[in-house]
Amino acid sequence: MHFSRLGFEDVDVILAIEEKVYSHPWTRGNFLDSLYSAYHFLGLRDADQTLIGYVVLMPVMDEMHLLNLAVAAEYQRQGYAQSLLEQMRAFCREKKCQSILLEVRVSNQRAVDVYQRFGFNEIGRRKGYYPAEDQTREDAIVMRLEL
Repeated sequence: MHFSRLGFEDVDVILAIEEKVYSHPWTRGNFLDSLYSAYHFLGLRDADQTLIGYVVLMPVMDEMHLLNLAVAAEYQRQGYAQSLLEQMRAFCREKKCQSILLEVRVSNQRAVDVYQRFGFNEIGRRKGYYPAEDQTREDAIVMRLEL
C-alpha cells in the first residue's frame, strides 16, 4: 500500500468509488471544482495501483477541513479508513495545521465511530445540513481533531 496525491486523471475512479458508497454522492462537478480550487486530494493505492480510498481536504487558515473520505466498498472494514486518517493527519501536520474539522451525517454511525476512535470530538451540530430521502434534510455532526 502507498499514499499519493491525486489529480484530474483520477476523477473517473474517484467518482466510481463515490457513487457506490454514498447515498448522496458528490458529482463530477464537485470533484472538478475542488481540484480547480487546489484542494488536497490524497489516495491510498495497492501494489497494482488500484485506488482503495481517498480524502479531499480544504485548507482554511491554520485548519484543514475534511470534505470527503471514502473507501471502496470491497475494501471496507479492513482498516483502510484508519490508514487514510493517519496519512491525512501527517499531511496536515506537515502543512502546520492546528486542527482538522469535518461534518458527518447523524445517521452515519459507522463513520462517527471511526472518527471518534481516531480522536475527533463533537463540537456542534448543523441543522438540515445534508440532503436526505424524500426531499428532506439531515443534520450534521461537526467534529474537530486537535493536532
